[in-house]
Amino acid sequence: MASSEVTGGTVGSPGADGAARPGSVRLDHVTHRYGRGAEAVTAVGPVDLTVPAGEFLVLVGASGCGKSTLLRLIAGFEQPTHGSVRVSGTPPRPGTAAGVVFQQPRLFPWRTVRGNLDLALRYAGTDRSLWPQRRAELLERVGLEGTDARRTWELSGGQQQRVAIARALAAENPLLLLDEPFAALDALARERLQEDVRRVTAETGRTTVFVTHSADEAVFLASRIVVLTKRPGTVALDLPVPLPRGDGDAQELRNSADFTALRARISDCVKAAAS
Repeated sequence: MASSEVTGGTVGSPGADGAARPGSVRLDHVTHRYGRGAEAVTAVGPVDLTVPAGEFLVLVGASGCGKSTLLRLIAGFEQPTHGSVRVSGTPPRPGTAAGVVFQQPRLFPWRTVRGNLDLALRYAGTDRSLWPQRRAELLERVGLEGTDARRTWELSGGQQQRVAIARALAAENPLLLLDEPFAALDALARERLQEDVRRVTAETGRTTVFVTHSADEAVFLASRIVVLTKRPGTVALDLPVPLPRGDGDAQELRNSADFTALRARISDCVKAAAS
C-alpha cells in the first residue's frame, strides 16, 4: 500500500493493472444524487478512490456524510449519477460483486443457521456435496462451531451477526463490504467481533471496505482510513494506518500510545470534517 498521506484528496492510483485485480475497487469522479430538480440532494461527490486488492479500507465520518451511499455504489445496489465504479476492473453487479454485511443481520428467522448458510452456498453455486464441509469451515471461521442446528432467534445479537458474516463469506468473493455491522451491539460483543473480522479478513486476504462513525473502530480495523466530509461527502483525509496487523494482543494494541494518538487524530478530523 502506498505510504503517502493526503488531506483533502486521495492517495495516488496504483495504476490500471492494480485497479483491475480481483477484489480491487476504483471510483472515478463519482457523484451521487437523490431526487430530481429542485428536490435533488447530492449525497456524495466528487470522489476519486482506489482500493488495492487485499486492503482493509475503513470509511469513517459523521452520520449523513455518504458512507453507506458509497458502499451501495461499490456493491452495485445503486448507480452513480456521474462518474464510474469498478470492482475487479468491471462495473459491479449486485449480489455477485461482493459479500455484504449490513447493520442488522437480516437472517431468515424461519431457517436454522444451517439453512441460512446453505441458501448462501446454493446462490454461490457451490456443489451440494460440498455444503457440509463448507458450512463447517465457515462456522469455525466465525467461532460458531456446533450451532448449525439452532434457530437464528435462539442466538444472541453478536452470534447472529457472526452468521451474517459467515453467509457473506460463503460466496468466496474477493471483496467484503460491511456497513456499520456492530452498531447495535454492546461494547464487549462489538470488541470481540472487531477482533474476529480483523482475523478473518487477514486469513482470507479479501479486500474489505468497512463503514463506521467510530474513530476507535476505524483505527483498530483499518490498514487505511478515509474520512469523509459532511454532505456531500468528499475525501477529507486519506491515511495509511501504520499499526501492526499480525496476531498480537488486541488489548495491548488498543492501549498503545500509537493507537491512542491515531484515534485522537481521526476523531479530531471527523469532527472538523463535519463542521
